[in-house]
Amino acid sequence: MTESSLRGRVAIVGIGLSPVGKVPGRSPLWLAADAARKAIADAGLKKDDIDGVLSSHAFASPFHRFSIALSEYLGIQPTFSNTLQVSGATAATMFNIGAAAIMAGLAENVLVVAADSLMTGLTPDLALRSLTESRDQQYEMPFGIPVANTFAMTAHRHMKEFGTTPEQLAQVAVIHREHANRTPGAQQTKPITVGDVLSSGMVTTPYHKLDCSLISDGGAAFVLMSAEKAKALDIEAPIYILGGGECYTHEHIFLMPSLTTTGAVESSRKAYAMAGYGARDMHTAGVYDCFTGTVIMMLEDLGFCPKGEGGRFVEDRQVTYGGRIPINTHGGLLSFAHSGMPGSLFHFHEVVQQLRGVCGERQVAGAELGVVHSLGAGFATNATTVLGTEKTL
Repeated sequence: MTESSLRGRVAIVGIGLSPVGKVPGRSPLWLAADAARKAIADAGLKKDDIDGVLSSHAFASPFHRFSIALSEYLGIQPTFSNTLQVSGATAATMFNIGAAAIMAGLAENVLVVAADSLMTGLTPDLALRSLTESRDQQYEMPFGIPVANTFAMTAHRHMKEFGTTPEQLAQVAVIHREHANRTPGAQQTKPITVGDVLSSGMVTTPYHKLDCSLISDGGAAFVLMSAEKAKALDIEAPIYILGGGECYTHEHIFLMPSLTTTGAVESSRKAYAMAGYGARDMHTAGVYDCFTGTVIMMLEDLGFCPKGEGGRFVEDRQVTYGGRIPINTHGGLLSFAHSGMPGSLFHFHEVVQQLRGVCGERQVAGAELGVVHSLGAGFATNATTVLGTEKTL
């Protein structure tokens, strides 16, 4: 760790979550504002205390400058603002940039917020189109490679190289549904079996419908401030940003350096190094789960098990309570909710709650350290954040 490191210098002091799942009649702006108001109140601040706003783009919103539109909607005028877009990795990058802005003196109280209404704000065709139009129109889309197919290609390769089975993929979905069943407000809570997953309709081989993340409405928000200020204000149970890292390996799937090893290796290495902890030290994790095979690859690349052993790691139930690393204890994108780019903010919300020790029957005992990994665009974008309580500083 260098003197310029962000380690422990910025704290998450407020969190907020909008309703998720099917939320008719509510725009992305409303969902974001609802989460933002809750986060600001949770921090014990007023909306006029917010001088920095970071958000992602919303597919169901016409506003390209979503952070500016949201500020107007809330009735605030921040002096630092940006709308970021690195696909699913945007969530973790907002924490990195927000922390850096605070340490650079560009803002004191930064609101990190995102929301979208993919379920009710767009027709199914438009929702699919919003995801596929981001793919290359010259070299990829003409050959039928929308975003789901890129992830399916990596899963096929992993199965070929390491013997990962459809049953192991399905077990990822089963465990996530078990976690969602403990989580109030989760979109899908009905128990499922491996057989249920394998008998659900095929979407793009090897992924069945229940191997795929949900389509949802919803948003989440967080308030960041310097650790020094949090201490001066006697903020209750601040959660500290201990480390962050990012890695961007490619734009086109055919130029991905490896179909089975991703930029998460580098982004997590940087985050762990800054934090002064490793994967072995984590008590809980938020692992991006747009597809079941994604989780298996991320467990390997984040260092929770050796390359090629992710399938067996899940099969042995090492990713739930009593296992090596309980992940996505809210149910993840597969069962809690997935509203597009804001999806990984739900992982952050859950890990912060776990570190606060307020998760009730789904609480991971003794959780003091957590890691959240966000990714997108067929593994092109990867960002990792390590979080910890005051005891971990």
